[in-house]
Amino acid sequence: MKTNYEIQEFLDQDSETFSYVIFDKQTKKAIVIDPVLDFDYKSGRTSEEGVEKIANYIKKNELNLEWVLETHAHADHISGAPFFKKVFGAKIGIGEHIKTVQKTFKTLFNLEKEFLPNGTQFDKLFKDGEIFHIGELTIRVMHTPGHTPADLAYLIDESVVFVGDTIFMPDVGTARCDFPGGSSSQLFDSIKKVLALPDETTIQVCHDYPNEDRDYRHSVTVKEQKESNIHVNNGVIKEQFIEMRETRDKTLSMPRLILPAIQLNVRAGNFPPADNNGVSYLKVPLNQL
Repeated sequence: MKTNYEIQEFLDQDSETFSYVIFDKQTKKAIVIDPVLDFDYKSGRTSEEGVEKIANYIKKNELNLEWVLETHAHADHISGAPFFKKVFGAKIGIGEHIKTVQKTFKTLFNLEKEFLPNGTQFDKLFKDGEIFHIGELTIRVMHTPGHTPADLAYLIDESVVFVGDTIFMPDVGTARCDFPGGSSSQLFDSIKKVLALPDETTIQVCHDYPNEDRDYRHSVTVKEQKESNIHVNNGVIKEQFIEMRETRDKTLSMPRLILPAIQLNVRAGNFPPADNNGVSYLKVPLNQL
């Protein structure tokens, strides 16, 4: 199908996260969705290797990066959004319900009083149904709570939707709902909202967890999901999904990077204020998650 946009995916192997560059072919205006900052937990060191690869693609194609769009405050990787704001002057956007997530985790981590859970760490808080443009492309915001209260999907030109941690490849299923503020009931409704799009709509996922029988995949159609998603195909009713999701979530460990990731991602990926020695520190709340 001929489109007015081009999509380039970038896979972070460590967190199995797909980041994306999408640009309008006519104007070369671009967005980045869900970029990842490399982080070695053992040493506490960050690296810009992954975001540099994305930046090199942007520069090579002479793109004008306008936005970094977050689908939510991720628990499995640290956002690379500040890099793109620093290098390209891009604005950072996320859903308006990030304020709910910030309030929860300000309490959990006992963050400094100067940290305000009002979303001002981001340049834009999107509302459900909001429409904006990148060049000639039209982007419609879809609020898709369940995994977290603040999840969004971004629908571009009514033909491709970037769903974050809402739904995965058909053989993987759906996102967990056991983080603070998560809801399996809401997730089911959000997925049905996505799957109400036309069958030919392309879904771009944020993660893939393939078995040894296949390679990583990042795109699938609405039709494929409705026919064969192991958690939410057309034969699954809401009550069945809730029972399955809540039972499964009880067996899952917390993501390896949830503690550092959330502390930074509620700040739009920025580090906490440095102590009087000039060093930024992360907290480990004991017996809280």
